[in-house]
Amino acid sequence: MDTVKIGKFIAEKRKEKKLTQESLAEKLGVTSKTISRWENGNYMPDISLLKPLSEELGVTLNDLISGEKVDQEHYQEKLEENIISTIDYTNKKVYEKNKIIAEILMLFGLGLIFTAFTIFPSESSWGAIYSIFGLIVSLIGFSKLNKKKSYIKRLFLNLVYFILGLVLLVGMDYANVRINNVAPRFSYLIETNENMIIYESPLCNVYRINRNTKNEYYIVDTKKSYTEETVPVSPFDRDEAGIDNIIKFKNQYIGNNSNDSHLIDSLPLSEYGYVFEIDSENLGLTIDYHITDWYINENQYLEKCLLYNSVAIFSLIDNVQEITFNFSSNSYTVNRNQIETLYPNYSDIVNDEINKDNFNRYLENKMNDNEFITSIFNKIFVN
Repeated sequence: MDTVKIGKFIAEKRKEKKLTQESLAEKLGVTSKTISRWENGNYMPDISLLKPLSEELGVTLNDLISGEKVDQEHYQEKLEENIISTIDYTNKKVYEKNKIIAEILMLFGLGLIFTAFTIFPSESSWGAIYSIFGLIVSLIGFSKLNKKKSYIKRLFLNLVYFILGLVLLVGMDYANVRINNVAPRFSYLIETNENMIIYESPLCNVYRINRNTKNEYYIVDTKKSYTEETVPVSPFDRDEAGIDNIIKFKNQYIGNNSNDSHLIDSLPLSEYGYVFEIDSENLGLTIDYHITDWYINENQYLEKCLLYNSVAIFSLIDNVQEITFNFSSNSYTVNRNQIETLYPNYSDIVNDEINKDNFNRYLENKMNDNEFITSIFNKIFVN
């Protein structure tokens, strides 16, 4: 079907009928711009307009589709040719419309997935629901693109597309969990306990410890080796205060203000604000916290913090000899000798280097034992 030839024919017959583009457009219920596009050969008239258009121009449908007056001798031959070309053209237009719809559906589905990953928090089930819905919408679009293929082939391609889409979603979710330490969106089991939530997902288990508190942290267990009983549980923010983070502040000498400040800032109690000063002559460290001690001592939180901070500082700053923790109502002082002789297994934590496993075993894990805390705190600290 030669659209340029047909366009010239429409323009020629319109002028013969002394019709302007505006007047012809009015008769057909379209715009003059549409008529102009037909005559320029950019578009073909809609199938529903071919008969009204031919009548307005005083030609047959066969003439209009041929783009010229057809003589009687070749009329039947041209008619058959035009029927076939019209069917082909119609099928092509339908395919193009379906392709546009399919592409819109696929983009819309991908947009839903992107929205689900950016707007909804990872622990919200709506993120997973919208992601799956977006994948299904995208799959409908993909299916429309493959409509010309056989049923079996189309079914196979759709199945592969959906499975790959699910794998991609789970992979994106896993990457988000590893990079940002958050709950997985695609969890097949969620257990909520007193102080933690356990998310079981296809590629990892995630433990949300101290949930909904200022010291909340996540442990991503890619090997699925932990259980509720064995997962490291600390009353503090383990991402900040854990040995994996604070070991980078290990120093031989007290007095490096930047290093000392970063260490104290990572340890518990820093969230209440503080100032510190160093006694270079006696190798002492004084930390003044902007809080009253009894105000924060629910579930022995103060005692746990003071023990943890003391062992951590003496372990990481080799020459510090004494630490004083000041609050608005009380002060607590501890020296290196008290920690080295009275804190159980201190020598296992600090030998020539910090032993991370022993740090977690003999310090971090002990912070969950209230009887241990009471016993050791009373031995070590002088109020």
